[in-house]
Amino acid sequence: MKIYINGKFYSKEAAKISVFDRGFLYGDGVFEGIRSYNRLVFKLDEHLDRLYESAHSIMLKISLSKAEMAKAVVAALKENKLDNAYVRLIVSRGEGDLGLDPRKCKGGSTVVIIADKIALYPEKLYKDGMEIITVATTRNAHEALNPQIKSLNYLNNILGKIEAVNSGYEEALMLNDQGYVTECTGDNIFMLSKCELYTPPECMGALRGVTRDTVLEIAAKLKIPRHEHVFTRHELYVSDECFLTGTAAEIIPVVKVDGRTIGSGKPGKITLELMKEFHKLTKTEGVKY
Repeated sequence: MKIYINGKFYSKEAAKISVFDRGFLYGDGVFEGIRSYNRLVFKLDEHLDRLYESAHSIMLKISLSKAEMAKAVVAALKENKLDNAYVRLIVSRGEGDLGLDPRKCKGGSTVVIIADKIALYPEKLYKDGMEIITVATTRNAHEALNPQIKSLNYLNNILGKIEAVNSGYEEALMLNDQGYVTECTGDNIFMLSKCELYTPPECMGALRGVTRDTVLEIAAKLKIPRHEHVFTRHELYVSDECFLTGTAAEIIPVVKVDGRTIGSGKPGKITLELMKEFHKLTKTEGVKY
């Protein structure tokens, strides 16, 4: 494995950053997870747009342009000779001192690109569906750390994940401080009710997921009515189908929430159709390398 750090490639053992890097000290940075399929980088522009938007929001100036960053991602995939891969793209504010003041960072941002493989959930769950629970940890409030910023400070999500794992579940549902459904610890959530598709709007605390947006685009082509609309757990419990989306997870059916069976208790017909169309898309769309 070769890891990209600020324009150079290093072996996994030799890949190092300073202990004074703000990403390590404070989670002061942003990141993206990107997939490639059959030597096509899926939705690269969309991922980079979100990365640079997150960086702009926290006033982090990335040392590379978007075009240069795209070339670096492709170079990392080529260097590691991977046809199908998961890319973790990390940008921190760079090296500073032990204080909070970001003006002390003099050397520019740190850019790290790791190209590897990932299997977020067991294959069986994609076939049979997964069960999730709601956790007590609520999603970050917009006035605290806006969920639209995909920052290196992922502790909110990690605490939710710990609750899920401690309860014997792979994934957990997170609500906002008003009790509305937002997303899961690492995935966006969708439900189908009377053949209409619903997902929480971004203003409720849901990240603008790239796979989430892709599913909405596929649903539009299939003429499935779709809504970005607030809903509670009650609407979720009585829905006909439910599934999660994410770059690493892709699309995974949910058959039970908080012990309540969703629909027939099996992956739904529309969910399976969306999964099929998504996989078709990954075979034809992307930046070739």
